[in-house]
Order: sequence, then structure tokens, then C-alpha cells
Amino acid sequence: MPTETSTLETSSEMDQRSVITGPCDRWVAARVGEEPCRLQPAEKVEHAAMPRKAYRTKLAGWGRCPVVDGLEIKSEDLEKSTENANLCRGLGRSYGDSSLPAGAEDTVANTTLADRLLSFDVESGILRAEAGLSLLELNRLLLRRGWFTPVSPGTQFVTLGGMVASDVHGKNHHVDGCFGQHVRSLKLRTADGRIIECSDAHEPELFRATLGGMGLTGHILEVEFRMHRIPSPWIWGESERIPNLDRMIAGLKEAAGQWPMTVGWVDCLARGKSLGRGILMKGRWAESHEAPDRPPKLKRRKRIPFEFPAFALGKASMKAFNLLYYHKHFRRVRRGIERPDAFFYPLDAIDDWNLVYGRRGFTQYQCVLPHAEDNGPARRFLDAFVSGGGMGFLCVIKDCGPEGKGMLSFPRPGISIAMDFPVHRRKTQPLVDRLNERVIAEGGRIYLTKDAFTRPEHFRAMEPRLDAFNAVRRKWDPQGRLRSAQSVRLLGDEK
Repeated sequence: MPTETSTLETSSEMDQRSVITGPCDRWVAARVGEEPCRLQPAEKVEHAAMPRKAYRTKLAGWGRCPVVDGLEIKSEDLEKSTENANLCRGLGRSYGDSSLPAGAEDTVANTTLADRLLSFDVESGILRAEAGLSLLELNRLLLRRGWFTPVSPGTQFVTLGGMVASDVHGKNHHVDGCFGQHVRSLKLRTADGRIIECSDAHEPELFRATLGGMGLTGHILEVEFRMHRIPSPWIWGESERIPNLDRMIAGLKEAAGQWPMTVGWVDCLARGKSLGRGILMKGRWAESHEAPDRPPKLKRRKRIPFEFPAFALGKASMKAFNLLYYHKHFRRVRRGIERPDAFFYPLDAIDDWNLVYGRRGFTQYQCVLPHAEDNGPARRFLDAFVSGGGMGFLCVIKDCGPEGKGMLSFPRPGISIAMDFPVHRRKTQPLVDRLNERVIAEGGRIYLTKDAFTRPEHFRAMEPRLDAFNAVRRKWDPQGRLRSAQSVRLLGDEK
């Protein structure tokens, strides 16, 4: 890192500007109108908030199903905009209804204008930022300077508040756990209006309930966590074509002791001896002597220009896609330097890729199943998906490590399987019911960030931690002011 003063620019989705200034060992940020603002390191920032904008609009998750009417407020002053809000919403990348209002009269506070990087200490890696700061902007600022988030989900289009609410996990869960393991403290507005700083030392129950709590315990205003120092902004990767499920799971387990990041793509429509065939991908940060001298350049993203018609999503086309993707990896093993965005966020290269699933939208089903010597849980789950009429382009399998400290955090030791499939009026609910029954029988659970169709009785059967979470939630919100469409559907909240 240089010792002279650094000036770094970020941009939000609304073309506002943030600037980080000051010595490189301590950075603070602010946005004032359209012009950069130079600050001293320890100076208190009093930002000039934009006028609050409230409007009725159609809201949906990334799966575009369901779509609801909502009253959304956007403001740079997140403390002010959350005063009477029922829920916070960031970039809308949760797949189902977790970031949607419970009813048309509920207010949603959009966090994306509250995206200041408040402080960053390059000695310790401790960073503090407003909840609306996106992972995309954080990577753009700090990746080439030798820093990366300790845990990254499969998209950069997520805010820090969303990462906390979902307690996201990534390809390194078997090594570094969930994002919540690295969060030091949170600034929240609770349902009664109080502003509270919580951590493992102060209000620890509220802190743990907020990690993975889907925004139901308080409005997340600021997040403080520790970044990871990396030797270069490039990935040294290895990928291998795998013929079946047994070999895939064995490969994930073997790679876990050698590689910090692992993931597998699986052809979820293959049957018989080819069930579970796919591509196993492994990676680590490249050392400086292995990496190119220059940081990776930003690539222009492609865009899906229109909704695909329904006939494009037939079983024949999905089978053809899976077959071609599998055999495209014509060499059994590939090794070499990779761009970090291609490794971590392959789908981010295409804007609006959710339009591929057409007008009815899609859902993603993600579960974690316990390990078994015969790989029976994963095998029976994939069989249930195919025999139940499931069709999907994308199926991802990961090896999960120990359970996180968040009260409803998703991962636990086992194998995670995630698959996208188009929504069908008559077939989707029975298929999700079938998969949930299989997961319950195997002792697994689902990921709330992806869910849109689970029934409350199924969720309760797979989640023994629910009573403890509800007790903490009701302690801080006895009237149930903080709620979402998902909490109404799954937890019995009133509309």
C-alpha cells in the first residue's frame, strides 16, 4: 500500500458519488450532492441527505415471482427512512419473497443510496460501512489494493445489509464459514425505534438472531467486519470433469483439505450411472509471482434484451444445454489463472439473466443434506427432483463446514445442493413439497434467501432452532411490526 494520501471513487446505482480520502491507514467516505468531498481521517461526517423519495411500485425478488405492490422509500439517510418502515430492501437479489412487503400498506426502506464506506483500517482489515454499500463497489475499490471480503456469495449485486440478513456463504464455507463469523458489530434500528449497536459482547442474542434473520429483528444500518488480505487480485484455479455423483462428492471432500474454495456444477437431469455428473471447480488466490502484473480489467456485461418465450424452457432444451456444458469441458482437467469475477460471479457477466425464465419467473431451491458414507441423501434428493418432473439449467453442489452462529443461518456440515427451475402454475408447488419432504426425511434444511414456495409446516419440521429465534424476535418486536411476505407465509405473521 502507498503511504501517501489516497483518493478513491465509488458510484451508486443512482449516479451519486462517494469519495474516500485521507491517509491510507484510515479512510472515510461521504457523498455531498454530485461533487467529491475531501475529508480528514478522523473528521466526523455530517452528510447532506437527499430528499426522501416514496413511491408505490411493483416489487419482486430475483426470481420475479411473486410480484407485489409496495410502498418503497429511497433516501441517503437510512436512519430517517427506517423510522416507520416494516422492512429493508437492498438490490433485490434474494430469489423469493424475503425482501417483499407483507401487504400493500407496508413500507419498505430501500438501502441502496446509503452506501458510504465509513472507515477502513489497513493494519487490521476492519471495515465499517453503511448497509447499502454493494459488494460490487467494495470489490471495485479494494480488490486491486489487496483486499477481499472474507466470504462472498455467487453475485456481486448484493448489499452488506443483505449479506448479514442472509448470513451468506460461499465457495470457502468449509474453511471460513458464513459472513456472520467475520462481522464484529451491527448498528440496528429496532422495532421500537431505538438505535442499538450489537455484537458478541453487547446484546449478543439480538446480534446472533440478526445474522441470517432475514431482516426481521431490526433494520440493519451499518456493518463492521474484517476484510481478508490477498496476495494478488487473481485466482489460480483448477477444474475437472466428473462422471457421477459419488465421484463428485468424493472430489469435494478431497479438495476441501487442499483448496480454500470449491464448488461443483451438476447436470441435474442426468440419470442412471451418470446421475450427478458435472464439473468440479477449485481455486485459491494466486501468489504475486503467479499472477499477471496488472489487475484484471472491468469487462462490459452482456444483457438479455427480452423475456424468453415459454417454449424455450422445455425439457429437451435443458437437457441439450446440460449435455453441451458438460462436454464443453473437453479436457478432463484444466489449470491456470482466472479472473476473480469469472470464478466467483459467472452469472453476473449477463445483466437480467433472470429473463431467460420468461414471464412466470423461476425459483431456486437450495438445501443442505447431512453427509453419509453412501451419499444416499444427495442421491435420493436428485432422484426426487428428476422423478418429480423437475427441469433446470443450473445445479450447484458445495461442501459445507460447521454451523454458523446465526440463529437461522443456513449451512451445516453436509452437502448443499441448489437448483433453478421455472415456475409453473400447477407443477411448482407439488415439486417443492416433494423436495421438502425428502429434505425433512434426510434431516436437512432449506435456505430462506432462495425460498418462495415452502409451506410453514415443512419449515417448522426442518428447523428446530425456530422457537429460539422467535423468542428473541418477539422480545424486541412484541407487536410484530417488522415483517415480510415470507414471514407471513412461513412464520405466521399477520398481514
